[in-house]
Amino acid sequence: MRTEIKINEYERIDDLHRNGYKIIQDPKRFCFGADAVLLSGFAKVKKGEKVLDLGTGTGIIPILLEAKTMGSHFTGLEIQDESAEMAERSVALNGLEEKISICCGDVKQVSQIFKGKKFEVVTSNPPYMNEGAGLVNPFNAKAIARHEVLCSLEDVVSGASKVMESGGRFYMIHRPHRLTDIIILFRQYRLEPKRLRLVHPFQDKEPTMVLIEGIKGGNPGIKVSPPLVIYSEPGKYTEEVYEIYYGEGQA
Repeated sequence: MRTEIKINEYERIDDLHRNGYKIIQDPKRFCFGADAVLLSGFAKVKKGEKVLDLGTGTGIIPILLEAKTMGSHFTGLEIQDESAEMAERSVALNGLEEKISICCGDVKQVSQIFKGKKFEVVTSNPPYMNEGAGLVNPFNAKAIARHEVLCSLEDVVSGASKVMESGGRFYMIHRPHRLTDIIILFRQYRLEPKRLRLVHPFQDKEPTMVLIEGIKGGNPGIKVSPPLVIYSEPGKYTEEVYEIYYGEGQA
């Protein structure tokens, strides 16, 4: 019989609409958003591959990728011990202890943490905002998740490169205004940009997110995919986004 998983009174359990999986979240800390779900739909994981998610938060991306792919094992690295502990409980809640591991540690120390272990796939939904100055409390959970307080974009990209096999794939979601920085850093750390997709809230609006794939040691040449539009009208997902969330077309 499975041990009962502790749920604190300030936490909630959300349905992920995939394989019956659920996730534990604390609304006062940080809850996952559309960016994590879209990244899980953009990342390609082949049968038997090992995946590392940098800055995993409460483990949303490893859990979704386990549901959507045939990867052999998924590891989430998270610097905030409270979030890592919550992620471990979500893994246990779904009975995924043999498929998903959560590690509490710093992205800047990733090569020491994994001691030469190499992954075929690395993913990250890192902090977007580099204007950390002026935060009332730069070290609360939401600030750490949103701002480059404890790690920079370069820390994430260089960390991914260090723990990837040659030919391995790195998938990231970020903001379009950082795209120049992203491509420069990818090439600096031998992650050749190979696929890029802009995400628009509506068809006639500017993009608010960018999905990008880099291959370690890959040859030059990037494919720009058609835009991904989230809403067909206010409150209604497009067919493609509905498929990413729920795995089936809209009724």
